[in-house]
Amino acid sequence: MSKKLKIAVVGAGMGGLAVAATLRQVGVDVEVYEQATKFGRIGAGIQMMPNSMKVLRGIGVEERLRKIAFSPYSHLNRDGYTGEVMRELPMPDDLYGAPYLCMHRADLHDALASVLPPEIIHLNKKLTGLEQNGGPVTLSFADGTTATADAVIGADGVHSHVRDLVVGPDAPVHKGRIAYRAVFESKLLNGFDIGPSRTKWWGKDRHIVIYYITKPKTELYFVTSVPESSEWMTKESWSAKGDVKELREAYSEFHQDVRNVLDACPDCHKWAILEREPLKTWSQGRVVLLGDSAHPMTPYMAQGAATSIEDAAVLARCVGEMKGDDIEAAFKRYEAHRKPRTSVIQAISSANSWMQGGDADTSWLYGYDAWGADLDKPGSTPKTPKAA
Repeated sequence: MSKKLKIAVVGAGMGGLAVAATLRQVGVDVEVYEQATKFGRIGAGIQMMPNSMKVLRGIGVEERLRKIAFSPYSHLNRDGYTGEVMRELPMPDDLYGAPYLCMHRADLHDALASVLPPEIIHLNKKLTGLEQNGGPVTLSFADGTTATADAVIGADGVHSHVRDLVVGPDAPVHKGRIAYRAVFESKLLNGFDIGPSRTKWWGKDRHIVIYYITKPKTELYFVTSVPESSEWMTKESWSAKGDVKELREAYSEFHQDVRNVLDACPDCHKWAILEREPLKTWSQGRVVLLGDSAHPMTPYMAQGAATSIEDAAVLARCVGEMKGDDIEAAFKRYEAHRKPRTSVIQAISSANSWMQGGDADTSWLYGYDAWGADLDKPGSTPKTPKAA
């Protein structure tokens, strides 16, 4: 770079904070704009696999997370009715060069925020417009203020306003599925232990994933996917309350271990699982998309936030290595490397077939290193995607 860049990041979620951190490492001035008025402790867990943990290590938050997060023994996949083990993948730290950790989403968010100066994160900034005329980009916000930057990164999630401005509005794909989720204290299990692994219980047309999210094991989390065809499916909100009785009924035929967890659950949330088709392009001029804004996906592979964090490292590397001031070329290089990988992950996640059985290779996913990957080649994908 011939001059110090100033980049605006729209969205202060996992991807937005991660890319702010990685860009600062390559000498970029960053300002983050978030429409929320404050950060809340949303009741949800999150899994950080070795592929995203390698990025978090480079950002400098790995040790902080190791102290508070649960480290599962394995990815365990069991038949939802009989409990039979369908596939188990032990996940020691040395398997893919980084740990596998399960945690509360807020704890990961706090860790990422901890490496950023608080003054660069601006709350209550709802984006209303972007204007670029070959030079700096002007951002307009609902409060009447504006900001300028050399480039803009849209990291504002599945409802991305930046995406709408870059490629036009897109409609979510409804496939008739909803998810329940809950975080609650493990003492409510009355002595029952869910086990040392992150366990996915597979049913005929539904599943549930259960794991601890703290060290020690004081809290646990579960998330489900069940069919539901109703007008409620038009909603895509993380704050909608669910009916615990309906949830228990949906899994009344499942193994007793699952029913023990649901019987202990005091309340839950419910949201529609909506999908979107891969985008043709991630950038327009000096504006580029990252994470769910670029490649939203179902939660079935636990790779939504993980791929956003991968994006952050690759995008920062492309910006740091760009020739002259050609930020648009840097954005295209980032997209060319990332798009093949994220498109495959989107497809496999949508099919909800990941690790259901067999011995398909997992190294292409968990062994990927965003810090060391060849930026001039497409990001790693499985040799046989359908078998993954």
